[in-house]
Amino acid sequence: MRYNAWMFDRIRAWIGSQVLEIGSGIGNLSAFLVDRERLVLTDTREEYLARLRTRFANHSNIAVAHLYLPHDDRAVGGQRFDTIICLNVLEHVEDDITSLAAVRKLLEPKGRLVLLVPALPALYGSIDRALGHHRRYTRADLIAKLERTGFRLAHIEYFNLAGIPGWWWAGRVLQRQTIPAGSLKLYDTLVPVFRLERLIPWRVGQSLIAVGEAA
Repeated sequence: MRYNAWMFDRIRAWIGSQVLEIGSGIGNLSAFLVDRERLVLTDTREEYLARLRTRFANHSNIAVAHLYLPHDDRAVGGQRFDTIICLNVLEHVEDDITSLAAVRKLLEPKGRLVLLVPALPALYGSIDRALGHHRRYTRADLIAKLERTGFRLAHIEYFNLAGIPGWWWAGRVLQRQTIPAGSLKLYDTLVPVFRLERLIPWRVGQSLIAVGEAA
């Protein structure tokens, strides 16, 4: 999908060679990381872990492990990474503070946590609830939680300005549980246009990208 490539382009500069991905799902973003020296893919659902093992079976540099925040499973605990990627995961975790602290323990000194979370609490609606989101983040709240758990903020920016109207309309006005597949397909087609958001002088977006460096 064009959306996944767009998202990866926005975070690629912060990704090192020893990478842990939290919440890999079926590996849509993971596919952009296969050239890393070491890549550990994780999820909480056994069906996703099985698909990941099959999809990346031919890559000797890739391992698959179960990880449930804020607990670091035996398969991951004790390992250290220069980069941890956590995209659209933290909002699903009830105790995000404890989870961020647990993630920090898996990083090498000066290692980076690359986060993407839903932004703008005013957008929280029926779709968020259906997806199991506990919250949407403000910029200040996300920064405060990173600093509280031992991270130095290296970077923060909004992402996906174009997603705001559709999410608000579907989740707050129409009270839908999902966004129709046709709308998602059209959105993905228009991603080359949405990428131009970086040219806009004032910034806001449906999501926040943040990079925290382990202090």
